[in-house]
Amino acid sequence: MSGIESVDTLIIDLPTIRPHVLAMATMHHQSIVLVRIRDTDGVEGVGEGTTIGGFSYCEESPESTKLAIDDYMAATLIGRDPAQVGAIMADIARHVVGNHMAKCAVETALLDLVGKRLGLPVSELIGGGRRRDRLPVAWTLASGDTARDVEEAGRVLAERRHNIFKLKIGKREVREDVAHVAAIKRALGDRASVRVDVNQGWSEAQAHLGMRLLQDADIDLVEQPVRGKNHAAMTRLSAAHGIPLMADEALRGPADAFAVASTAGARVFALKIAQAGGLYAAHAVATIASAAGIGLYGGTMLEAGVGTVASAQLFSVLPDLEWGTELFGSLLVREDILAEPLRYADFHLEVPTGPGLGIALDEDRIEFYRRDRPRSPAQSIPEKV
Repeated sequence: MSGIESVDTLIIDLPTIRPHVLAMATMHHQSIVLVRIRDTDGVEGVGEGTTIGGFSYCEESPESTKLAIDDYMAATLIGRDPAQVGAIMADIARHVVGNHMAKCAVETALLDLVGKRLGLPVSELIGGGRRRDRLPVAWTLASGDTARDVEEAGRVLAERRHNIFKLKIGKREVREDVAHVAAIKRALGDRASVRVDVNQGWSEAQAHLGMRLLQDADIDLVEQPVRGKNHAAMTRLSAAHGIPLMADEALRGPADAFAVASTAGARVFALKIAQAGGLYAAHAVATIASAAGIGLYGGTMLEAGVGTVASAQLFSVLPDLEWGTELFGSLLVREDILAEPLRYADFHLEVPTGPGLGIALDEDRIEFYRRDRPRSPAQSIPEKV
């Protein structure tokens, strides 16, 4: 196999279809880092590095991700055999601490390139191969307005797009947030599963109150109610309440997964390839969860199409995915950068079956939305033909 010839990155700013309200930020656009790795035969692999709200969410941002790849990882890649994904990523790990989003983007691009060379989907390169071609997908209701969220949930239910809903809470007083959630659950009834994500927004005392009230409201799951580093509080909360606690920000790779599992800090893990540091690391997190009897939920960093498909390729190989997935990021942006949109139907996402990630990019959209391209306010999005 030929060697790696070039590594290119660019930041792309994609407007969202509506404001996305989280405990730590309100998003009006999603910024992704697109990575393109090309070998000497001209075969290209693509990857995506994405975080939520930049530094308000974690230690990485689109800008830091691009810098880490350009200035610290690219030199390790040039001239290497892209088929040696594990060896390359191990060398990168020796030279670069942390930077999980950047590592995930590079590893994804390598796997995409190798899959294209071999004529195999990425799913066949990890975890023993694909077990499912469709993934159930939740939709996040994050406007903060009860009537608007009820209308939005009813619309996507009628379209048979989603029947699992997660609500972003944690910015308001606990009882006010729970009243908002309970009203939506009453409106949806048994037609849908309703869950909440607090994004670390509560103290332990608030979480005890909130989890008790949410269980009374027939809510199915509470995601990361307290700080992810507070494993002791997570253990106490999990032991005290019947409603399952799902770990998210607590999971920054396999070592964190083992720590949370060994202290019974969560009954469900939100599995995220970017947060774990790549598809292989996320698969290790899933293996730890399975061994500990912890349920799995396919999480998202609100990736656009490239990152969504990379996640789907991994989730398709897992033996169990009890809580479904949340791979709706491609639907949250007004325009994605894929040549063909992902297919969502009958409450599921269809996992692409083509070589590599199984997708192609829309170069016109990339050019329009790339951050470093000067444009005037009068310029509009190019029309699709």
